[in-house]
Amino acid sequence: MRSNRRTFVRGLAAAFSAIALAGRSRLAGLWPQISSSAPNALDGEILRAVGGAVLPEELSEADRERAIGAFEVWLRGFRPNAEQRHPYGGWIIPYGPGDPEPRWAGQLSALQTDASRSGGSFADLSIGDRRALLEAAIEDAGERFPAPADADHIAVALMAHYFASPEANDRAHGVVIDKMSCRSIFTAGDSPPPLPD
Repeated sequence: MRSNRRTFVRGLAAAFSAIALAGRSRLAGLWPQISSSAPNALDGEILRAVGGAVLPEELSEADRERAIGAFEVWLRGFRPNAEQRHPYGGWIIPYGPGDPEPRWAGQLSALQTDASRSGGSFADLSIGDRRALLEAAIEDAGERFPAPADADHIAVALMAHYFASPEANDRAHGVVIDKMSCRSIFTAGDSPPPLPD
């Protein structure tokens, strides 16, 4: 009886291992497609026009594109209503915010509609005109400066995402701190190097 049970358990473990390996290899083949070609409801042209108006003017075109691209990647990986870290000793499970993408997509569309009243597209407006439209929209949303996912308006979410990034931290201090990464024990006592030109 005991040997039959062991044989059964071994067979079951082997079957689960085979299923897991097959599933992993299939998912590994799909992962590049999922991560790189997931649909994005946000209008990329208008989002970049927003970024040009709200991100620091000191950023080069390449740095600005990298910041906006990082925001898009973050949004693709966002899990709505995800379970959050439990408070110590608490019994209530906190959950994160819902999916902000539909609301943000609507805001980009509204910016385009507002710009079209003056006979052009939002991306074609001057920086000053874009900022005026964004200020009014942000004021209407009653916005503060939250975490990106909690932002009511996409312009604030984009700024919050950038200013929390290691790149923004380095730029603020003028040195390569590389926040969120581990330094070698051999270089832990060294001063951070200056930002490259």
